[in-house]
Order: sequence, then structure tokens, then C-alpha cells
Amino acid sequence: MGVNLKDIVPHEPLEFGQLKGRTIAVDALNTLYQFLASIRQPDGTPLMNSSGEVTSHLTGLLYRTSNLLRLGIKPVFVFDGKPHKLKHHELERRAEFKKESQEEWQKARDEGRIEDALKHAKRTSRMTDEMLADSKTLLDYMGVPFIQAPSEGEAQCAYMCLKGEAWAVGSQDYDALLFGAPRVVKGLTLSGKMELSMIELDKTLSSLGVTREQLVDVAILVGTDFNEGVHGIGPKKGLKAVKEDKMGEFQMEVDLNEVRSIFLKPETTDVYEVKWGVADENGLVEFLCKRHDFSQARVVNAARELVESQKAFTQQSLSKWF
Repeated sequence: MGVNLKDIVPHEPLEFGQLKGRTIAVDALNTLYQFLASIRQPDGTPLMNSSGEVTSHLTGLLYRTSNLLRLGIKPVFVFDGKPHKLKHHELERRAEFKKESQEEWQKARDEGRIEDALKHAKRTSRMTDEMLADSKTLLDYMGVPFIQAPSEGEAQCAYMCLKGEAWAVGSQDYDALLFGAPRVVKGLTLSGKMELSMIELDKTLSSLGVTREQLVDVAILVGTDFNEGVHGIGPKKGLKAVKEDKMGEFQMEVDLNEVRSIFLKPETTDVYEVKWGVADENGLVEFLCKRHDFSQARVVNAARELVESQKAFTQQSLSKWF
């Protein structure tokens, strides 16, 4: 879910051309859930292979990543690690919500309400360990780097940006800002349904007249994945309360400093390598076509486009030395 700061955080319109040659640290789970929600049949049924295994996430990962590379954008996918103990309540809430949505989806399908079925189906997306493993296998065959975070993926993304190994974090959530990411790019969907935009942390703090620590406090009042927030407090009211130094007036069920430390001193790792490979056409065909029933012609075409894009990156890197 992430924290909702939409009403107070300024966005700048962005063109895909402005991202050419940039490395973007992508919140992998956020992205895979987008695919699971959007790549479905008209009645909400996800794409599946002949064995009944969901493949929506693999479809999205292959083709969107191929298109990003074709545009000169270099995504590095960062996967979540072990969730913080304070996140368990949120994970339980999500599981219950998905269970209710599953029942509503089935009911709408049985009654022939196709539009309602699709709406409810998008809320039922579940990520299994096998699906995560398959996503990493696919990225490996594509020659696209991925990193395993020790805890929150967006915290690791932000850390990579601060180290200069990525230019921005690619995510639909605002959490990366709280983790200290200098830039967040939203709308990397290439679908036309979502505007591409960028948020800059320094400009955000300046425009709101707060420090990053105060922005974290605003998020805590609104509610994060680690605390429920205060009833009736949205981003604007939260911002006003923090600027007026009224945090102490609210009853919170969690240790404020513990939640603050999750964002201000996040768990990250230096044990990783951002290394680009070359797409393995045979591996992709074996994995996607023979195991998951993808169209061989489309996979071969995507593989060859990947190789061409990766060659362009290599040539671009070499040209810097001459």
C-alpha cells in the first residue's frame, strides 16, 4: 500500500527521452503487482499456462522491460526481503482484503457482471515464492540485473541512488522519499494510462517547508505500512500538525521512534553488484515457451531486441573513454 502523500507532494511532468541512459532502481514487488492486477482476461482471470500457473507477471516483466531498454532506460530490479515486525498487521489486513475481493470476484462472474468482476479481480493479486523465483529467473535470462534487499526494497533502491549507482527510484509509492531517495519516477508503465512524472526530495522538502524527519512524521500521522496513523488525519492536516509541532498531541499505538528509525535508518546492504548481461535467447525460449507456453516468435523477437539494446549500452559506455 505505502503511504499516501499525493495531496502535498509536487510532481514534475517527465518525458521518457529525459531518462535515456539513466539507471532506475525499480521496486520489483510494486511492479510485479501492477502486472498481476492489470494483465488479465476481461472477466478478471489472470494469464495462465497450460498447467494453471499464473504468468501475468512474466508477461509484463518481459515486454515492459524490453521496451524500457529500447528507450535507453536501464532498470535494476530490487526485491523485498524480510518484512519488519511492525508490517505484519498490514500484511494480515491485505490478506483479509484479498480474501473478501476473491469472494466478490467469484460472485460477480457467476452473475455475469463482467466489469465488476474485473474490478474485484484486480484486488485479489497474490505473489508466491515460486512467482518471485520465476521473475528472478526471467531477469537472469534477459541479462537484466536484480538485487535482493535485506528488508524493504524501496529502502535499498533509495540507498543505491544515494551511492550514485542509480539515478532515481522507480515506484508508484511515496515511501522511497521517506527512505531518502533524491528522486522518484512514477508512471514507468508505458501504457499511456499513467502520466510519467518525477518527484525530487529536496524540492519537496523546500516547497513544504519541512525536513525529511518532519516528512516522516507527516507520513506516520497519515499512516504507513508500519502503523495505522491517526483517524481523520490526511496529508494536509498531518503537514499542518507537524509544522505546528503538535505530534505529541496524538495518541499512537506504536513507538514513534521505532517507526521513524525504519525510514531514517533503514536496513540496507552493500552485498550486491549491478552488472548487465546479454539476453540468452535459447534460455528465454526454454523457460518461457516450453515451460510457460509463451509464443516462441514473440519471445525470440523480444530477445533479439534486448540484445540490440544491450549492445547500445555497451557502445555508449565505451564511447566515454574516447
